[in-house]
Amino acid sequence: HEDVLVVVDPADYRRVLDAAKAGAVSHALRLELAMKVFQHTARYDSLIAGYLERQVQGGEVKFPRILSLQFELAESLRYGENPHQLGAFYRELNSKEPSVSRGKILHGKAMSYNNFLDANSALELAKEYDDCAVAIIKHNNPCGAALGTTPVDAYVKARETDPISAFGGVIAFNRAVDLAAAKEITSTFVEVVIAPGFADDALAELKRKKDLRLLDVGPLTKVKQEGLDLKKLVGGLIVQDRDLGVLTDIRALQVPTMRKPTDEEYAACAFAWKVCKHVKSNAIIYAKPGQTVGIGAGQMSRVDSVKLAAMKAQMPVKGCVMASDAFFPFRDGLDAAAKAGITAVIQPGGSIRDSEIIKAADEHGLAMIMTGMRHFRH
Repeated sequence: HEDVLVVVDPADYRRVLDAAKAGAVSHALRLELAMKVFQHTARYDSLIAGYLERQVQGGEVKFPRILSLQFELAESLRYGENPHQLGAFYRELNSKEPSVSRGKILHGKAMSYNNFLDANSALELAKEYDDCAVAIIKHNNPCGAALGTTPVDAYVKARETDPISAFGGVIAFNRAVDLAAAKEITSTFVEVVIAPGFADDALAELKRKKDLRLLDVGPLTKVKQEGLDLKKLVGGLIVQDRDLGVLTDIRALQVPTMRKPTDEEYAACAFAWKVCKHVKSNAIIYAKPGQTVGIGAGQMSRVDSVKLAAMKAQMPVKGCVMASDAFFPFRDGLDAAAKAGITAVIQPGGSIRDSEIIKAADEHGLAMIMTGMRHFRH
């Protein structure tokens, strides 16, 4: 860079021309441009290496021998998860999927590290549904989710699940926010609202809250969902496919109990199963069609999550269904849920005590759907 000036970013053309006209291209500018060159060629070399590995292996390589990830610094954060930690937000290059990472802040304070985590969780849950849906997240766990005929209908129903926890939460819509929904949002304290758009009058209403963060993620177009889920260890990284598992036909699943689910129970189970995937394990959901009633998250024993979901419920549990992200190791979870008033269960099955679990369900007159698919989330 001492004697050669290489420019790889068109955004730098004007700076270089101005410096050349002034007769002095500074050492600092040459050093900066040299840095950009090597960042550019390093990415190019990584792409070539990936291409050659695919040629050697004869096709797509899910987990390459050398994992090279390309992210671009989008912004520095005020701090990380806690004030004593530094933080930054990086955006994945070439991602096309509608996401929080590709969203645009329309109003409010800068997003924090925790805001990004919760906003991502909220939007990914809301994206699970084709019908109008709302998800409310607190500390990276859903505290309410619902379907509705309108955005405000879905939001009010989601908030009813646990209004205390929803206070100061992060809300995601899968429809544009209208004025009616905006007025409900401004009636309480909310940290972030994520949506594929905001009506002009809704935006004006929401902007009355000067600190409320509004994130427009654009149209939630159906694109191929892919990519890897990465978790950093000290000195390493564990990598897996994203959990994109869905039930294509809930009525085709195994029902081992004497009683079969009713149409209403099938609808409630299909809804609850999608929510369950986004709750920290051990995860239990009590729900009716299109609305969560109680959420038991993150307990170390499944029966405690069952009891917690009942304790958290702000509406009657009687007549609800229960979704569990993994199998029941003992019948105590079924017994506790039946005592709370649930009528049907959706769970993966696969326990060595499945016969005991099915027997318990039959004793309580419960219908049970076994999905054969687990949704652990750690």
